[in-house]
Amino acid sequence: MPLKLLNIKPGFNKQSTASGAEGQWIDGDNVRFRYGLPEKIGGWQSLVNKTLVGAARAQHTWTDLEGRRYAAIGTNKLLVVYYEGAFYDITPIDTGKSQTGCDITTTNGSATVTITSPTPHDLSIGDLLTFENAGSFTSPDTDYVAADFDDVVFEVKTVPTNDTFTITMPTAETGTGATNDGTLDLLPYVFIGPAIETYGYGWGVLTWGFSTWGTARSASSVTLEAGSWSLDNYGQKLIATIQAGKTFEWDPIAVSGSALQTRATVLAGAPTKSYMTLVSDRDRHLFHMGTETTIGTTSSFNQMFIRFSNQEDPEVYTPTATNTAGTFQLDSGSRIVGAVNAKDYLLVLTDTSAFALQFVGPPYVFSLRQVGSNCGLIGKNAVTYSNGITYWMSNEGGFFAYDGTVKSIPCLVEDFVFNNNNNTIGLNYSAAEIVYSSHNTLYSEINWFYPSKNSLQIDRVVTYNYAEQTWVTGTLARSTYADSAAYSNPQATQYTRTAAGTFPVVQGLTTDVNSDYFVGSSIYYEHEIGTNELTYTGATNAISSFIRSGDYSMHDAGDAEFLLKVRRFIPDFKVLNGNAKVTLFFSDYPSNTAASSNTLPSVTGPFTINSSTDKVDTRVRGRLVSLKIENDAVNQSWRYGTLRLDVQPDGRR
Repeated sequence: MPLKLLNIKPGFNKQSTASGAEGQWIDGDNVRFRYGLPEKIGGWQSLVNKTLVGAARAQHTWTDLEGRRYAAIGTNKLLVVYYEGAFYDITPIDTGKSQTGCDITTTNGSATVTITSPTPHDLSIGDLLTFENAGSFTSPDTDYVAADFDDVVFEVKTVPTNDTFTITMPTAETGTGATNDGTLDLLPYVFIGPAIETYGYGWGVLTWGFSTWGTARSASSVTLEAGSWSLDNYGQKLIATIQAGKTFEWDPIAVSGSALQTRATVLAGAPTKSYMTLVSDRDRHLFHMGTETTIGTTSSFNQMFIRFSNQEDPEVYTPTATNTAGTFQLDSGSRIVGAVNAKDYLLVLTDTSAFALQFVGPPYVFSLRQVGSNCGLIGKNAVTYSNGITYWMSNEGGFFAYDGTVKSIPCLVEDFVFNNNNNTIGLNYSAAEIVYSSHNTLYSEINWFYPSKNSLQIDRVVTYNYAEQTWVTGTLARSTYADSAAYSNPQATQYTRTAAGTFPVVQGLTTDVNSDYFVGSSIYYEHEIGTNELTYTGATNAISSFIRSGDYSMHDAGDAEFLLKVRRFIPDFKVLNGNAKVTLFFSDYPSNTAASSNTLPSVTGPFTINSSTDKVDTRVRGRLVSLKIENDAVNQSWRYGTLRLDVQPDGRR
């Protein structure tokens, strides 16, 4: 027989069986499709040789009026600016908890320092804080000096009483020991939230320390969502809102030469509790989605209420006859989940419905219309806009797009992502709030990073190529992702629960991964760089990738009627740097386990292929064949082309 060409369609099909997906790809990792051909994705490298304290949950890139580029990253512990290769801590101070005139108590030979505050401090174990104006310490009672406290970040270790807490110093007290000595001003970091979505009033949910030592609080039906931020720029100014909290602003270097050493501050006039904020780019209003019906009264927080500022003035929200501030009350759904800037409108998504907000000018300012139902958003960051269309992952168990009409996107990996039955990987709906979506315009891709069924953190990705209308899945885990815009390449964070963060340096930071107060760390990467992973420690790791096809019937005269013998195959790669491995799996029936031993005559691989490989000789037989392409070493990348098999009939048994 002549050489048999295996034609395989682009995209994954995980809805069918391996035999039913004949001529299609059924599995893979770290691959994408471009012009119909599969290839290994690009590499990534760490941008900073430090890791952030906590789980990164939001990222935003922008430029100031003088062309300087910034990236803001919000973790469940910090708000950080990345600028010119370094991190800068701009986390707001909780001025409502700040106190002056605190003092210290120390013990000779111990690194534990007890801080006593004049009034109840309202701090919890694991909170971060710093000090200023330290001094008047008595020697030889204590050998600690102001520099040991001022502008140093500490973690609260214990809370013995409502007006005392302890911190851990980097060195033990060498003095005789001080009691209620010196003075220092307390500056607690704002509270953002837990690293994972959890039930309230239980172990490690920030209520420890307000009763007897070691007393656990029983879990309630109250759910604490993972600590998160909304980040956007109002012109060159950063607007940052803690999820269900306050809104802050930060001016860049173009405004202040000391910007990188200046913390974000509360935005004057803004609501004091908002689920999220968003700047409408075309008309420059600041929107608070899910906010207070009475500004400054947190008890009036309404998850379906929208408030927007006066045009060009994000500090004015009270509507008058001479401004464009205003409000809306949504009526379909139980809460606003997310919103995104689109072509000439804002798309607001509740847990059930979609609304379009469009600027129409005074006197009505904005028009609001419901454009979809039964299409609710699964998490605040699970929606993104690209090339005229808004895409989102729904809690209805599918993917949707809006281009003037809400449409369900056909998806051949839908069950794989959303189905939690049996042994499927599925999705953890209890942690779905952390799903993060972004587009990658370099490759016309929309990524949704999500936690699988048995994970509390993001460990999977599903990608839609809207240019080729193909889907792939993988294990790339990114807790935030920003498309190339201010920067020439995408930038993303990866959260790990296995290592403590190194920025900022936190004295007494919990490093025991088994502790309720351990928060893990986030690595900041630049993507689509080379072919490897370059870590923050300087190591170079291989990015392994593979793709696997469904079963293919090799004979033209009947659907898998004949057994065939394969004598050789001819690989064809469009791009091949280094080596790739090719494995052929043969079986007689769909229910059979494909043969793949290393004992002749059924050797099917893996065969190492390089740019000089013309053909590979084989001696195998079967009705059905499937193909796997992979790599597992550094400096390897590939783009598959075709595969031809030299086959001949070998009977019908």
